[in-house]
Amino acid sequence: MGRPVSSTTILGDVGTVFRVSVVIVAIFVLAAAIAPAAVERVARAVLHATAVNVGWMYLLVMTGFVFFVLFLGLSRIGTIRLGAPDERPEFSFQSWLAMIFSGGMGVGLVFWGVAEPMMHFNAPPLGTGLPRTAEAAQTGMLYAFFHWGLHQWATFALVGLALAYVRFRHESHGLISETFRPLLGTRVDGGWGKAIDVLTVVSTVFGVATTLGLGALQINSGVSQLTGIPYGFPAQLVILAVIGTLFTLSAMTPLDRGVRLLSNANMMLAAALLGAVLLFGPTSFIFGVFTQTLGEYLGNVIQMSLVTSPYSNGAWVEQWTMFYWAWGLSWAPFVGSFIARISRGRTIREFVLGVMIVPVVLSMLWFSTFGGAAIQFEIFENAGIADAVAAEVPAGLYALLDQLPGSSLLTVASIALVGMFLVTSADSATFVLGMFTSKGVLNPTRAVRVLWGSLQMILVVVLLLAGGLQSLRTVSIIAAFPFMLLMILLAVSLYRDLSQEITARDEKTRLLELRIERLLLRESEREKAEKAEAEVHPTVPENGQADDAPDERGGSANP
Repeated sequence: MGRPVSSTTILGDVGTVFRVSVVIVAIFVLAAAIAPAAVERVARAVLHATAVNVGWMYLLVMTGFVFFVLFLGLSRIGTIRLGAPDERPEFSFQSWLAMIFSGGMGVGLVFWGVAEPMMHFNAPPLGTGLPRTAEAAQTGMLYAFFHWGLHQWATFALVGLALAYVRFRHESHGLISETFRPLLGTRVDGGWGKAIDVLTVVSTVFGVATTLGLGALQINSGVSQLTGIPYGFPAQLVILAVIGTLFTLSAMTPLDRGVRLLSNANMMLAAALLGAVLLFGPTSFIFGVFTQTLGEYLGNVIQMSLVTSPYSNGAWVEQWTMFYWAWGLSWAPFVGSFIARISRGRTIREFVLGVMIVPVVLSMLWFSTFGGAAIQFEIFENAGIADAVAAEVPAGLYALLDQLPGSSLLTVASIALVGMFLVTSADSATFVLGMFTSKGVLNPTRAVRVLWGSLQMILVVVLLLAGGLQSLRTVSIIAAFPFMLLMILLAVSLYRDLSQEITARDEKTRLLELRIERLLLRESEREKAEKAEAEVHPTVPENGQADDAPDERGGSANP
């Protein structure tokens, strides 16, 4: 008779973090499923209180992260290597940059590439200018650059750098709690560490759920245009069921065959779609938009970073900038863990500049291409893209593709791209969640990954049922706020750890210089002694024989 299969055998070495996190997410899912309207009301009330009382904190903290990460990369700390001092990078520079971009890029760029500039075109940010004018188009592109620029990637860089440092420099577990050891000491091994990891897991679950929800809306819009299937919750439920099935199949395959193959296919298809819009769209106009908006972004980024609109009592900052910052914070553990995993052997300076510059430029090129093309067709050809976005936010992408040759093929390609991004995101995120809830093991069991994937899918369903896009935005902002406070402490802990290494390295250098100085001093003293001896006995030849030594015939050498 065989032994009974225990939960430990199926789930692996999970502990308190796993159990508490699952319970928290399950309670929310049950509450939202039983009383979606009540959950939506409570969430809106919490969101309003958060925005009114501490909304300014999102803006200050995220801006502070940008300056902090750039300081780490450009200061002496930037010379520290993420690994042994003589360790070489695991991947080539080009492959590393491509993987960074694929890790941070995904459904968000596809969903908002046309939608955000056109939504700002329809309703200019902060009430600046008139709707559907050239000024509104220019402002819309500027805020799209801002929302997908340095601030988003600074959060990914901060978490990724902290995880890479403790994992490769200290050879420790890849848990967020481990990054707090310089600040909390051995308390990270107890309740404090577990609380940090639980908060990280819950925040990540809601952030990934937001992305999956946006992807379901995008696919639903494209399928509706191709087949006439109505845009609504029933279709989105079917889409999520299909995505869940594909994700489960991917999770059951080895990581290098599942996520890696899908990631490569994602990048190729995304590059093909980008190239098609660049080639068949208004190419010159796109690059003109990119150049002008980049200049405006660099000239206004600090001012835009701190806009709170306290005099107008408007909700624009809450609905847009705070949502993006919260979404980025929720994604930071997932994206940061992925970036950390591929960055062994890089210096901190390479890490910061690679994460903060290349992906930002590529994101701006994506928005210039899709958003810029949409604006050109709308302003000069009255293509109806603005009306399409006003009626159904995800429809803007397909309205743009309708203006290009082979629009049906491009629409199918965009739907496939979003679908693959969703499967990749779910698979990669559940891998990270499994690692966080399995005591930092690098290969969590498939059962844990499938469990987290299932919980995420169910969470997306109840959020869409509760309020659709607005519900996704609301829960992102609420869930990310405590993790933002956690990241402030993470930055302090990381700086303390790095400063201690710099201090230790300076001390080691000082001791080495002192030893060299002593050796040189001893050599100098020996040379002085030899010189003094030569001065006392000036007639002593080098062979040590005196001039008056007897010659071979027994006589004196002197006459």
